[in-house]
Amino acid sequence: MLKKFRAGLFLLIQIFVLVYFLILVFLYFYQRNLMYHPDENNYFGDQLSVDIKKVKVNTDDNIDLLGWYHEKDIKKNKTILFFHGNAGSLENRIHKLNHFRDMNVNFLIIAWRGFSGNKGKPSEEGLYEDGKSAINWLINRGIKKNNIVIYGESLGTGVATHLAQNKNFAGIILETPFTSMIDAAKNFYPYIPVGLLLKDKFDNRSKIININSPILIMHGEADQIVPFFMGKKMYEIANEPKYSYFTKHDNHMMEYDENLIKALNSFLKSLN
Repeated sequence: MLKKFRAGLFLLIQIFVLVYFLILVFLYFYQRNLMYHPDENNYFGDQLSVDIKKVKVNTDDNIDLLGWYHEKDIKKNKTILFFHGNAGSLENRIHKLNHFRDMNVNFLIIAWRGFSGNKGKPSEEGLYEDGKSAINWLINRGIKKNNIVIYGESLGTGVATHLAQNKNFAGIILETPFTSMIDAAKNFYPYIPVGLLLKDKFDNRSKIININSPILIMHGEADQIVPFFMGKKMYEIANEPKYSYFTKHDNHMMEYDENLIKALNSFLKSLN
C-alpha cells in the first residue's frame, strides 16, 4: 500500500514538473505576444481636435514608422516626443493629444514597429531604435535636444528612460513608470523565474539615475497593472530637479483631468 502511494506521489510530481516545464517553454517563446498588444484598442470614437500631419520616421533598419506631428513654433515652444505604451494604435491617445492643443508645445507621437500598420515586430532593442530614430527626425527638422521633452507612457517609459540617459533634453515625463519589466512581470507571475526567461527587461531602475534633465513622474495609487510603489520608487531615486503628480484614484490609464493638465503645464513652464 505504501509503495503504491509513493509510486503515485512520484508520478504526480513528475506530471507537475513536466507541466511546469511546458509552461516555461510556452512563456519563453510566446512572451512578446503577452507583452505587446498592437490590436488592443481601449478608446473608440475620439476625434482629433488638434491639427496633425502624418509623417514617416525611417529607422536604421529600414522600417517606416507612422507618426503624427503638430507644429506651432519650434523656436519658441518645446516639442514633446510621445512614446506610447504596449497596447493599441495612435488613435488610442487622441484623448491625450487633444489637450496639447491648448499648450504652447509642438509634438510628435510615433507608433512602434508592429503597431498602427507598421512593419516589423516589437522588441526592447527594436523600440530603442524606433525612439532614437524619432529623436533624429526632430533634430533633422531643426529642433535641438534641449528643446525636446520626452514623454513616456507605461511601456514607453522604458524607451524614454533608456534614451534620456546622459543627454541634455529639456525635460522627461514618465506616466505610470515601472522599475523594471522583471519587477512588473513578477507581479503577475510570482512563481515563474522571469529573471531567467524575460527577453525584454527595460531596466528603468538602473537607468533613471543617469538622467539629469528635469523630470516629472505621474502615477495613480489605484494602478492595477504597474503597482504605484514602482512609480514612487522611480521618483525617490530620480535626480533633481524632479516633480511628481501622484493621485489616489487613478488607475493605469491616468485621467487627463484638470489637475493632470495643470501639473503638465506647470512642469512645461518650469523648463523655460
